[in-house]
Amino acid sequence: MNISADWLRPELIWFIIGLTLLLLEFAVPSLILFFFGVGAWVVSIICFPLDISINLQILIFITSSVVLLLLLRRRLQETFLGRVTGRADSDSDEDIDGFIKEKCVVTKEITTVVNGRVELHGTNWDATADETIPEGSTAEVISKDNITLKVKKL
Repeated sequence: MNISADWLRPELIWFIIGLTLLLLEFAVPSLILFFFGVGAWVVSIICFPLDISINLQILIFITSSVVLLLLLRRRLQETFLGRVTGRADSDSDEDIDGFIKEKCVVTKEITTVVNGRVELHGTNWDATADETIPEGSTAEVISKDNITLKVKKL
């Protein structure tokens, strides 16, 4: 048998298309190309024992890809990405209460003009103050504005 004819077999072509789509899923993680790759492999498996027309191959590819996409995408996203049940509002009382009156260490001097840095619970934060607080001092959080803490010297 001619080697070039082996590469033109439909089951091998569909397998390579499927593999390419699955590898592209890593470059463009959307969990869509994955299903088209699986759809190409479905056609490859069907073409292995059967000799079917290219029109039927394309119809099987599109149908199996779309059906798998509609049935399994959400379930696989929940499995791989996790479920999001709710989102905490950054202005919620619970979020602010977690920081108010907490003690922190100043890691970069804070002045009234230039923001400094503090360490709180092992994390560095931008910090502002109404007074100058030198590096190494202990401060107390009095409010939080997004990712910046307002502190006062102890």
